[in-house]
Amino acid sequence: MTDRPGAPTRRGFLKAGLAGGGALVAGKAAAEGPDPLITETQPWAQMWGDGVDVTPYGMPIEYESDVIRRNVDWLTADTISSVNFTPIHALDGTITPQGCAFERHHSGAIDLPKEDYRLMINGLVETPLIFTYADLERFPRVNHTYFLECAANSGMEWAGAQLNGAQFTHGMIHNMEYSGVPLRTLLEEAGVKPEGKWIYVEGADASSNGRSIPLDKALDDCLVAFKANGEALRKEHGYPVRLCVPGWEGNMWIKWLRRVEVTTEAIQSREETSKYTDTLADGTSRKWTWAMDAKSVITSPSPQSPITHGPGPLVITGLAWSGRGAIERVDVSLDGGKSWQAARLARPGQKMALTRFYLDIDWDGSEMLLQSRAMDDTGYVQPTKNALREIRGLNSVYHNNGIQTWWIKTSGEAENVEVS
Repeated sequence: MTDRPGAPTRRGFLKAGLAGGGALVAGKAAAEGPDPLITETQPWAQMWGDGVDVTPYGMPIEYESDVIRRNVDWLTADTISSVNFTPIHALDGTITPQGCAFERHHSGAIDLPKEDYRLMINGLVETPLIFTYADLERFPRVNHTYFLECAANSGMEWAGAQLNGAQFTHGMIHNMEYSGVPLRTLLEEAGVKPEGKWIYVEGADASSNGRSIPLDKALDDCLVAFKANGEALRKEHGYPVRLCVPGWEGNMWIKWLRRVEVTTEAIQSREETSKYTDTLADGTSRKWTWAMDAKSVITSPSPQSPITHGPGPLVITGLAWSGRGAIERVDVSLDGGKSWQAARLARPGQKMALTRFYLDIDWDGSEMLLQSRAMDDTGYVQPTKNALREIRGLNSVYHNNGIQTWWIKTSGEAENVEVS
């Protein structure tokens, strides 16, 4: 816990409330007498609860009905080729429930029964192969936790503060435990010819969303996944089988994976030429900027998760990640980057996975300019938005990993702002 000199500690805060003779309500001593929610037997303690068969597949309780994916109506022409956002402001820990993990579709989510699923491996291989879903289940499998981030995450913020909520500025991301077969295993089964240097992967949906991936990456850590968080993939996440490309742009994580072709060079498809390139200030474009650089965001307090309890103990929390390695440190600033203090990592950073951080303070009710700054184990330090703009201008959409600022007002409400 970080306390300013003379500030009350949490223990002292609670002791003071109890010494006053009243019950504690929302962290404050109740002055109006006993709290009936404690002193009186409530309805839920006077009757039977639901039996074990009421919800064969458990659903979130109604009191958490606002923890949902959301889209932005004006962002795309329709919802078929669009994106929605993970409610990161309302979650804790690091694992994203499948039911609220963001979606990105190029031609909508399709229904593909696993009995009808086929995966072809062809091109520069010794033996072209076709696998069924049942075939994939027979290979030795692995489990890995990875984040998936859309290259356009935070893309609307290039020109300035636009969207008022962590869900909308940083919510094109999720973090799940994937189970499946290493792509390397399947490629070795087919036998890659020496002249093979790339693979071209495509999905079974109408867009196919074909992308080229260097063979070295394919043989390193790519995963052909059919489970997430222990259960079958959801329809919107590529059921029955998707590709995982750890640390790299989400558009390369092909859903409904139907074909892997080994080639001598990149195919130069639409999704890697006219799309998912980074236009610089002089009009030239960078391509093949696959890795997602170190990034972080404070999820609470934030515009969708304001401070409602007034001054006193406050937990500041957020997420950090890096597509180049593991998060090693996260610093938090209360004053817009003038000074920094180290946050507490919930656990040591894990490669290509989200890391949860916390900073526990006693808030005195004054304004704050909250920022977080991530550092990964390669030594990379998350830059400011202005530092990115100086290098890349304002024409970009993708790969905005600049430091986010929330203006915390004396009321506890928060707003998306920038500092100079």
